[in-house]
Amino acid sequence: MDQPSPAAPAATRRSRRGSGAVTLHDVAKLAGVAPITASRALSSPKQVSPEVLKRVTDAVSKTGYVRNGLAGSLASTRSRLVAAVVPTIAGPVFQNSIQSLTEALAESGYQLMLGQSGYVNSREDALLEAIIGRRPDGIVLTGIMHSAEGRKRLMAAGIPVVETWDLTPTPLDMLVGFSHVDVGTAMAEYLIGKGHRRLAVVAGDDERADRRLLSFETAARAAGLPEVVAVRVPAPTTLKSGREALGQLLESGAVDAVFCSSDLLALGVLTEARTRGIDVPKDLAVTGFGDLEFAADLEPSLTTVRIDGQAIGRQAARFIIDRAEGRTAEAAVVDVGFQIIERASA
Repeated sequence: MDQPSPAAPAATRRSRRGSGAVTLHDVAKLAGVAPITASRALSSPKQVSPEVLKRVTDAVSKTGYVRNGLAGSLASTRSRLVAAVVPTIAGPVFQNSIQSLTEALAESGYQLMLGQSGYVNSREDALLEAIIGRRPDGIVLTGIMHSAEGRKRLMAAGIPVVETWDLTPTPLDMLVGFSHVDVGTAMAEYLIGKGHRRLAVVAGDDERADRRLLSFETAARAAGLPEVVAVRVPAPTTLKSGREALGQLLESGAVDAVFCSSDLLALGVLTEARTRGIDVPKDLAVTGFGDLEFAADLEPSLTTVRIDGQAIGRQAARFIIDRAEGRTAEAAVVDVGFQIIERASA
């Protein structure tokens, strides 16, 4: 006959209340303290002795206990969670912002939840429904274009919202970013100023890249140049789509300068140009957007638009923390601007 398994030691046996998860009572029992003392040690460690704190933290380590943040948030009305929604984490352009947002929030005791909305058939509305239901202390969004339903939910929730990587005088709540229209205009004027007259754009099929493309075309028309040749590629953009786009540009006619809506696209254009024996920048000037880490190390090095993503992340965190802690932001809209970084490719 099989022998019954030995019972787990009483101090470490899991409570079978509810889901069977380790509870605060289990931690307190293992530490040899009252549950209220264990709770105080975890929430306000300075209010207990070092000896008690060590016993409780040792018990937490042994049991794998995780505090019920929802229960704490119901008592304090603060969750210490901030949700951010980006189109994708596959591309590197948003990574600096997310990293600096995460670090700035962590310094003040907040944690970041991250969701991906995608570009085509955006999942932002579904994400917002799930996020708002969890009552975070703040929501950080990418861009200013949201559905009517999404805007209504955000306005009704009463949760601080920061829109990023864009610019408008009428944000939902708070905003930190830059003007995509100004970027497109500035890059067109830059290339025209370098003597280029047959301009082209390779752009991802997302709304912010659209605005850069349109303002680039407007600036070219204002200068009396021929129609800008444009090739659209799926977002998120890739090196491969940049290579293929240059082939399409060359089939459509002669161009002497191309503005790419991402540095990855520009890398693809440079790669394809080298394969085809096209001299950059003598025969074709190439520019990008984002100033990713590799841009300066390419051959030729890439002329591009630099966006201070770290500043965007830090300011977004500052907005959320100030609002959560009852402070009023000095300005609801912060324009971090942009900079054209001139290098060998243009």
